[in-house]
Amino acid sequence: MPSVLPDGEPAPRDGALPSSALTHLGERPFGAYVHVPFCSVRCGYCDFNTYTLTELGMPGAGVSSYADAALAEVALAADVLGPARPPIDTVFVGGGTPTMLRSRDLVRIVDGLRDAFGLAEGVEITTEANPDSVTPDSLRELADGGFTRVSLGMQSAVPHVLRTLERTHDPANVGRVVEAVRAAGMQVSVDLIYGTPGESLGDWRTSLEAAVAMEPDHISAYALVVEDGTKLAAQVRRGLVTMPDDDDEADKYELADEMLSTAGFGWYEVSNWATSPTTRCRHNEGYWADGDWWGIGPGAHSHVGGVRWWNVKHPNAFAGRVNAGDSPAAGRELLTEEQRYDERVLLGVRLVEGLPLDLVRPDGRRAVAGLVADGLLDGPSAVRDARAVLTRRGRLLADTVVRRLLGY
Repeated sequence: MPSVLPDGEPAPRDGALPSSALTHLGERPFGAYVHVPFCSVRCGYCDFNTYTLTELGMPGAGVSSYADAALAEVALAADVLGPARPPIDTVFVGGGTPTMLRSRDLVRIVDGLRDAFGLAEGVEITTEANPDSVTPDSLRELADGGFTRVSLGMQSAVPHVLRTLERTHDPANVGRVVEAVRAAGMQVSVDLIYGTPGESLGDWRTSLEAAVAMEPDHISAYALVVEDGTKLAAQVRRGLVTMPDDDDEADKYELADEMLSTAGFGWYEVSNWATSPTTRCRHNEGYWADGDWWGIGPGAHSHVGGVRWWNVKHPNAFAGRVNAGDSPAAGRELLTEEQRYDERVLLGVRLVEGLPLDLVRPDGRRAVAGLVADGLLDGPSAVRDARAVLTRRGRLLADTVVRRLLGY
């Protein structure tokens, strides 16, 4: 089942934001996220808001009409943000499998964002892709249309791990697609998952070796989380598969950091490594830096000036609203200063630059010495630079560090 939307207050039908949310518009990074909710099959571990085509048995935002519905929300966003709307620094098209849409439709959505907002100089435009859902021709069409980056869902190089995850792509195809992305003139990232039931440390090493051998610009490595309501959660509950323990997860993270560092990748966020600062995912950095973004599509989340809102989940409900000229927002919340502070600490401490200690309240600053003594924060960074920077052990226990910095 798709993930559940959060609780919140009703969102206005016209999508209007309080004037306070627009006061500092343009002072922070501004991004656009486009959610494409279609997949050829639903993977057993996935909790994202995705639908197979057989699940969408009525008219609405199907694959062929989806770009038009997305562009209707782009027009709404431009109207809500008004003449002071900033140019877009980053665009990220996620899913689902965005490349189930035709490349020309993805380019049409980017063109619509360009026309409505303008694109900043050096804009980063990323799409996620399943390795089996793109061709050299489709990738060239994306590059010609302004895309600068492709993030490939590799997940693993080991067939039995992919089967457990119910990933259908041929692992041998990933390397060919990486070469095709590069030949089209775009940066390429590969996404990996560790901690799948039945995955050994040797299996994980095989996946890391395969990813490094492809020489991508960026690698993400995420621990598998078993979400309630997924097929995998039901299998775990019935004892059909056994999840690895915390020590296994820690061993795999440490192996990833060692191998990626040796291969020339530097970590810049707990789960992300890049070959240089210029190959980081700037869109995600905007999230972590308390930036603003407008999320387009069913179930997409947005944040502007301390207001967070989320769209209705079903593609047909989304299409019905935007095609009628209404906001697709299902609900929203106005973040309190306490919530915004907690999020600044939570997100800022995950970055390689660390969290400036002058942003931390006195209770949290008093915890820094103990965190250094426990080997969770880097001592010289805390003393010399007045920044809370995670050690490798601290990255494994980032939640503990955050709680102590928040005074819990």
